[in-house]
Amino acid sequence: MPPALPSATQAHPTFQDVLVARNVIRRYLAPTPLHNYPALDPVVGAQLYIKHENYHPIGAFKVRGGVNFMAQLDDETRRRGVVTASTGNHGQSIAFAAQLFGVRAVIVVPEGANAVKVEAMRSYGAEVVFHGADFEACKRHCLTLQEEEGLRFVSSGDEPLLIAGVATHTLELLETQPDIETIIVPIGGGSGVAGACLVAKSINPAIQVIAVQAAGAPAAFLAWQARAWRTASINTFAGGLATGEPFMMPQQILWEHLDDFVLVEDDELRVGVRLLLEKAKTLSEPAGAASLAAAIRLRDQLRGKKVALILSGGNISPAELRQCLDAEIPANL
Repeated sequence: MPPALPSATQAHPTFQDVLVARNVIRRYLAPTPLHNYPALDPVVGAQLYIKHENYHPIGAFKVRGGVNFMAQLDDETRRRGVVTASTGNHGQSIAFAAQLFGVRAVIVVPEGANAVKVEAMRSYGAEVVFHGADFEACKRHCLTLQEEEGLRFVSSGDEPLLIAGVATHTLELLETQPDIETIIVPIGGGSGVAGACLVAKSINPAIQVIAVQAAGAPAAFLAWQARAWRTASINTFAGGLATGEPFMMPQQILWEHLDDFVLVEDDELRVGVRLLLEKAKTLSEPAGAASLAAAIRLRDQLRGKKVALILSGGNISPAELRQCLDAEIPANL
């Protein structure tokens, strides 16, 4: 059964919340760079600016939301601790922020989760629990632990403070390069692209915001398309995009503000990782390369424009990297 839409008491984040989040986050995290790589531009025929969220301490944009969320927790919740479900980057974010503020964190991950990300969560002091085959099974187990241990469940999507926190990537981006015409953002749960919409449309409604998701896990795309709850099977190697159910708070923001939504195949993600490594000298995880994969797919409409690509994370496992290095780059790129 689909969940109820977020209630009126669970207010959506606003642009003002993002400005507050920036003041919180800047005490703990340095702004990430925005770089143009002339060797990469011809692949799309546009001026591409990479927002390097892979440069964060945890290697992913999610840490912005974790720090903003944990910084504003009340003392009683900090004392009890938090529990969350993650395929990797959100879990690292909560683990990092929990260590920063002295909060117990329990992270439920799927069996077979990315070993690089699991090790990172543990390195920040989090308790990692393996449960179930996918992200949705992990979420259900979190509710059990919340009931049994009194922990505060942290949704990776339906948390206003997380959305406001991650939205600061787009605020930084537009402060650095105000004339960006299009922003492309990977989507798993939707906090990153919802935040991008909030900021971009508040600063300049003419900026086009495009979401990109794996074709093998299209739940968020289907929900956006139908303007209603939809689920989908998960069949992608990109852990950061592997969600089978939409989060409805980000969805409501997307329904109002998102301009377009693109699905890409896993082979396109592999090519994106390889191109970023070769032409931008940067390491991306498959989800992080989704923005470049989408730009390549949309190159006819993006030609000549100034386009920002959110490189959402760089936490790629050795096995995934080997796959990507073996990817064959199409002759027309």
